[in-house]
Amino acid sequence: MRRICLALLAAMTAAPAFATADTQQAAAAVGDQVIQWRRDIHQHPELGNRETRTAKLVADHLKKLGLEVKTGVAHTGVIAWLKGGKPGPRLAIRADIDALPVTEEVDLPFASKVRSTYGGQEVGVMHACGHDAHTAILLGVATALAGMKKDLPGEVMFIFQPAEEGSPPGEEGGAKLMLKQGLFRDWKPDAVLGLHVFYTLHAGQVGVREGPLLAGSDRFKIRVFGAQTHGAQPWRGVDPIVTAAAIVSQAQTIVSRQMDISKLPAVLTFGMFQGGVRYNIIPEKVELEGTVRTFDAGMREDLFNRLRRTAEGVAEAQGARVELEAPMPDVHNPVTRNDAALTKRLRPSLEKAVGAQNVIEVPPNMVAEDFSYFADEVPGLYFFVGVVPPGQDLAKAAPNHSPKFFLDEKALDVGTRSMLQVAVDFLGGTPSGQE
Repeated sequence: MRRICLALLAAMTAAPAFATADTQQAAAAVGDQVIQWRRDIHQHPELGNRETRTAKLVADHLKKLGLEVKTGVAHTGVIAWLKGGKPGPRLAIRADIDALPVTEEVDLPFASKVRSTYGGQEVGVMHACGHDAHTAILLGVATALAGMKKDLPGEVMFIFQPAEEGSPPGEEGGAKLMLKQGLFRDWKPDAVLGLHVFYTLHAGQVGVREGPLLAGSDRFKIRVFGAQTHGAQPWRGVDPIVTAAAIVSQAQTIVSRQMDISKLPAVLTFGMFQGGVRYNIIPEKVELEGTVRTFDAGMREDLFNRLRRTAEGVAEAQGARVELEAPMPDVHNPVTRNDAALTKRLRPSLEKAVGAQNVIEVPPNMVAEDFSYFADEVPGLYFFVGVVPPGQDLAKAAPNHSPKFFLDEKALDVGTRSMLQVAVDFLGGTPSGQE
């Protein structure tokens, strides 16, 4: 049914076509403002569900454009609607607005100096994943589309989403909460678009693929219980540190030796190992936390079954006990899949925007995104925008989430031009492959 709907929309030619030159000129006209927005947001980053300044900046500008605006969605999200002057399909475009608990180490005049609290600890805050760029690009796209309103077919929903990186403990947030609150209930789009600036491509390049693009993600927790004793007399207790270390070591064989990853990859990573308060005391408890990344539901279930068996077996051998939340509830992101029909239709739009030689077929990536929740509701297209300066070795580029993550600002122009061209072509300005 979704493919039929897309086919019908692709056939809509009643509205006058926008020339590619028109969309590129519109993108260029907002280019300086996009840079200014990005630098301002970068200098004032905010953690998930706390993006009040960013949300106000976004809402104030969208209101100036004359759009219908709704604030406070999923705590700090902003939604706006643009109705074109001619009938046509409905399109949603999403940008995430939150930052990360990372202390910036990039020497920029607009580098973040912000400090906040995360998980009970004082932390630096940085747009280490590039959401500042996403927000600025979507503001630029909204501005350009508002300028085309009279001749634009269809309607557009602009989604400025908080907490993509996850909500603070004990809170809900992100795409899942937006949908739970009815985002697509009363105004359901025919398709949803999103982009991500990324360190695996040079500035000037765009990456895309049909089907699975980003992995599904899960989080797990393992509590290891032993018997506390003096560090000088380990035989009088049960050491949960040694047991936990053995669990970590043995769990690394699950993907590398027990699962068939010849067709689809999988990842199991431990990111937290906490236990003990003093150098000469064997503690009673150790807590482990980590993430699992998969592209297949059956592999996901198999991996978690093997993780439970491994943890319980190692603990029993050591005389310890384990409790598992594997997977932890309510922290799952589905696989981000690009709808095949939509991707085929709109890839030519990306090629028009940046040149066919600059549109790269990328492999599946093990990072995850809660854009997947939107793309599970309606056909979705999600693409990467390169940020590494031309000429720099990609292997040496600081990745997203690094304190040294750097964005060549050429990416802002590329992202704006690409998203604007894709949006206009989807709405019926130019049928696929035509000028």
